[in-house]
Amino acid sequence: MRFTLIDRIVELQPDVKVSAIKTLSMAEEYLADHFPGFPVMPGVLMLEAMTQASAWLVRASEDFAHSMVVLRQAGNVKYGQFVEPGHTLLVTAEILNQTENLTKLKAQGIVDGKTSVSGRLVLERYNLADTCPPRAHADETVREQMRAQFALLYAGGGEHAG
Repeated sequence: MRFTLIDRIVELQPDVKVSAIKTLSMAEEYLADHFPGFPVMPGVLMLEAMTQASAWLVRASEDFAHSMVVLRQAGNVKYGQFVEPGHTLLVTAEILNQTENLTKLKAQGIVDGKTSVSGRLVLERYNLADTCPPRAHADETVREQMRAQFALLYAGGGEHAG
């Protein structure tokens, strides 16, 4: 099962920052259990939304060079305002620095001007073929799928869609 926790990318500056939104609706299945009578977006899913927005920034910045962009580390994560159904979480991520395979970012999620989540993320990027050359075909398939999803999420994505 894949959770897509970004509804739309609203701003993208490759190699710099991204802004994306997630509008929470009662249709989200997990809200029935988190919490009964007081539905709110789970903190781990807010963190995942920051990770997903950050990964789109990395992919667009390097023209989808790597099939895998994964969370390696989350630090200094702090939670504040609840995200309730009907609210829109504005997720922003800014690149702090990069090495050959790692990208460090500062990310946050805001609802109505109040911080709901913030933290520092380290994303690792690689291709499956780096450790298993016969998987090069899988890398290309994943990159194509990511480009297609990116085109749906970011209306201005034509120049970055590969």
